[in-house]
Amino acid sequence: MALPAKMTRRMLAGVVFGMLVYVGMAVWVDVRDLRDSLAEIPLWVLPATMGLSFLNYVIRFWKWQRYLKLLDVELERGTSFLVYLSGMALSVTPGKMGEVFKCWLVRKVNGTRIHRTAPIVVAERFTDLLGYLILVAVGGIATMPEYAWVFWATLGLCGVGLVLAGSKRFSDFTAGTFRKLPYVWRLAPRIEGSFASTRVLLSLREVPLPTLVSVLGWGCECLGFWLIANALVPEGHPPVPVLFAIFTFAFSAVAGAVLIVFPGGLGVTEGSMGTLLRRKYMELVPTWTQEAARGPAAAAVILARLCTLWFAVVVGLVATALFTRRFGEVELGDEPASE
Repeated sequence: MALPAKMTRRMLAGVVFGMLVYVGMAVWVDVRDLRDSLAEIPLWVLPATMGLSFLNYVIRFWKWQRYLKLLDVELERGTSFLVYLSGMALSVTPGKMGEVFKCWLVRKVNGTRIHRTAPIVVAERFTDLLGYLILVAVGGIATMPEYAWVFWATLGLCGVGLVLAGSKRFSDFTAGTFRKLPYVWRLAPRIEGSFASTRVLLSLREVPLPTLVSVLGWGCECLGFWLIANALVPEGHPPVPVLFAIFTFAFSAVAGAVLIVFPGGLGVTEGSMGTLLRRKYMELVPTWTQEAARGPAAAAVILARLCTLWFAVVVGLVATALFTRRFGEVELGDEPASE
């Protein structure tokens, strides 16, 4: 495998956890009901959904390029896109922070130190989360007041995070604390460098446009989820509303992102998405009981995740293999704490 051994172990741990989640879903639903629902999906829906997912990557690549420019990191565009896609191989790590792997790839190409570019991943995740919150609002959080506390709590945490990211006093305090601690005092220069990059990337003037790009990018995946969910509604019944699909996909992603300990939001995202979709199916098809709606809802969730999260992992692995073929194996060895 093209990934370094340490990263491979992280990815495989996510894969195993994901398999357990989907096996659990199949057992809870009933394997036969799940199989019958999967058989109802038109074949064209899956490549269309994966196409929308890839469009999401292309759109959000702009953020990666923008952040590299802000930090004065130069990469040829084709190489930069390959590096960007390679990070997706680690999408099934807690908070997707395994995507910092692409910072090692940047170092492989031009020698840029990890602590300088790692904040790019933080900025990407932060503006992605803000983008999801906007999609949740557009999808109709006002019509589902029982979930409003998650929206407002997450928005509040984002506000606190933005203030801390832009605070020179907070970065000085954090670096100063590390300097006083045994064993880890050598990390203080890296922490200062990381905070300096973060202040540039998450300055107030730099947050709005990347957030809008995230809205457009993740909106594509919301549409992909809508295609799958709508394909399982029996003929003669109302379709799944687009705004509902946007809300469900985005809200479930927020839930998975907030509970960061779950790799790729696995389990949390599926559970939230499945619950909301099952209820909607029962509204659209009055003859369906909870048991009858479980199969279609579970099938839609599994296929949506295969065409989004797991498709990203596959794309990332392919990109990493191409990168390795061109630039050689990537080593995750340590680097000096200071220049």
